[in-house]
Amino acid sequence: MPGNGQEESAGTPLRLLLVDDDPAILDIMARHLTGQGISCLTAEDGVAALEKLKRHTFDIVITDMAMPRMNGMVLLEHIKKSWPGVSVIVITGYDATFSYSSVIKAGASDFITKPFEMDDLSAKIDRLVRERNLVHQLEELSNRDPLTGLYNRRYFSVAIEAEASRAERQGYDLFVAIADIDRFKYYNDTFGHQKGDELLVETGRILQDCTRRHVDWAFRYGGDELGLVLVQLEVEQAVSTAERVIQKFMQRKFEPCGLSIGLACFSRGKDTSLEEDIDELLRRADRAMYASKKEGNCRVFLDCAKT
Repeated sequence: MPGNGQEESAGTPLRLLLVDDDPAILDIMARHLTGQGISCLTAEDGVAALEKLKRHTFDIVITDMAMPRMNGMVLLEHIKKSWPGVSVIVITGYDATFSYSSVIKAGASDFITKPFEMDDLSAKIDRLVRERNLVHQLEELSNRDPLTGLYNRRYFSVAIEAEASRAERQGYDLFVAIADIDRFKYYNDTFGHQKGDELLVETGRILQDCTRRHVDWAFRYGGDELGLVLVQLEVEQAVSTAERVIQKFMQRKFEPCGLSIGLACFSRGKDTSLEEDIDELLRRADRAMYASKKEGNCRVFLDCAKT
């Protein structure tokens, strides 16, 4: 588990914000934790910390309680309200105004009393990282389809709303592709459920291989329908991605199965809500998929305009 060079997940360094009005303590903590491979920024009080939180992403905040302008308890309340995914370790003196129970009830993850050894602080960070990793793993399991390992339909709803909102703000195109395995029931009934499962797993791998990691999203939309959310692509690039998926599927020779893909571009309406426009996007992608099936196996049908 994490020790030196602590990480929340592979390739993602732990990001800490250290908050204290004593420059000497800030310097000691920052040098010690940076030496362990942890990325640290510092702030001299709660007000400065809030500015850092607005501009940067952090996993853990370690904050003193007694500070000018804004104390640690007020800072903790702000963090729990605006950045609920950030964990907080509170530091206080022996003559603390706030008790252990009061800061834990307010949302702190742990508590340490001055004076303290840096090894004690590191141990608390280690424990907190283990807890965060466990929560992350459980969340991943709840968001994944157990057979294919793709994101599930429930998480699809979360992701498409976030991506559509971001696409609207930043002014880029967003596409949804729905892929249906043609004659899957016949394949499943003829060759058995294990072979049917293998076909779904392999099709999921094809979707992942043909898309950009950490940019696009691949889902098991339901049954033998799989989905893609394609981000920041031109129309030609989105169509090319879908065609590449079909080409790789055909190379696997899953006769007599084919793959029909419907592709739709997100469009924002003048008098409709974001949720309504997302629902319309999914309806258009679904209609495009059925149009693809009517035209013949292993085709992409594009619906790029709102109807």
